[in-house]
Amino acid sequence: MSAILERRQSSSNSLSLVQGNIALAEGAVQAGLNCYFGYPITPQNQIPEYLSRRLVETGGVFLQAESELAGINMVLGAAAAGARVMTSSSGPGISLMQEGISFLAGSQLPCLIVDVMRSGPGLGGIKPTQADYYQATRGGGHGDYRTVVLAPSTAQEMFDFPLKAFEIAERYRNPVLILSDAILGQLKEPVCMQHDHEPLIPPKDWALAGAHNRPAQNIRSMFLSGNDQELHNNVLWEKYKVIEKELPEGEELFVEDAELLLVAFGSAARIALSALRAARDESLRVGLFRPITLYPFPSEQLCQLTTSIKRVLVVEMNMGQMLDDVRLSVPDDIEVRFYGRPGGGVPTPSQILEKIKEC
Repeated sequence: MSAILERRQSSSNSLSLVQGNIALAEGAVQAGLNCYFGYPITPQNQIPEYLSRRLVETGGVFLQAESELAGINMVLGAAAAGARVMTSSSGPGISLMQEGISFLAGSQLPCLIVDVMRSGPGLGGIKPTQADYYQATRGGGHGDYRTVVLAPSTAQEMFDFPLKAFEIAERYRNPVLILSDAILGQLKEPVCMQHDHEPLIPPKDWALAGAHNRPAQNIRSMFLSGNDQELHNNVLWEKYKVIEKELPEGEELFVEDAELLLVAFGSAARIALSALRAARDESLRVGLFRPITLYPFPSEQLCQLTTSIKRVLVVEMNMGQMLDDVRLSVPDDIEVRFYGRPGGGVPTPSQILEKIKEC
């Protein structure tokens, strides 16, 4: 968040007050989006509503599918043809897309998937939550595969991350998921509506597009001969090892003298930062670690912090899903505590401050 504040200060003349969902949609357009397929569900409906007009202006394709199942399979087809394509939904819709996401990962097709989380389980409600963490970071569908997961915490990152996501997706030929929530989707904040660089669109020699006399291409996720399916899975996991080495990213705030480390992502990180400031006003030495990539989780960076900070408080808007990754990242002798609010419950800075004092 500190880097974003610096960017705002250096570009104050170009800031606009923008809703998070709209910032994400426009960020995707400026990142080179040319195809969108999806189905409406609250609290992300501003994304397809905005793109239904905006993609007409840019010569792109917008299509409201008859269901989430249809939408994700249209994404698969467009991705196979080399398009920069995305879909967006919320938890129940992402659940319906899981088979298609597994096909995309198995076929090594790049795309952007956006989940603006709502409370659950089941149909739940439209209140914010972070309970799709497992679904996003563990693949969610069948088979051995992973999707890269980015977790914005500001409207500025909602704008910035689609470009980041498309470049990652195409570099590694893998789906990338942006994990937002109802708070980030609906809030309005000052946003610099211009990317730091022009979209980088690499050649896609593998795509099923181009001249009629191009070499034959074969994009698939099913291999029936001998042990070819096992070999294909090994290829995927070698790629994931590279992703886990190259992509982990987290933000560190006030950690230099900290005795207690808060760990939170997305909207919860914003609230935790307010609690941190209140704690420091009372001379409590508290720091914050915000994972930006949820997969790959920035385990080494977090582990390094715990060489000097021995107490950790994980704050989430769920029952402790990221908590598993935090515990796997730090040594066994580190004291790890948890504070969470499930089912649409949103923690307040004062509640987190109370937990800080208990630690």
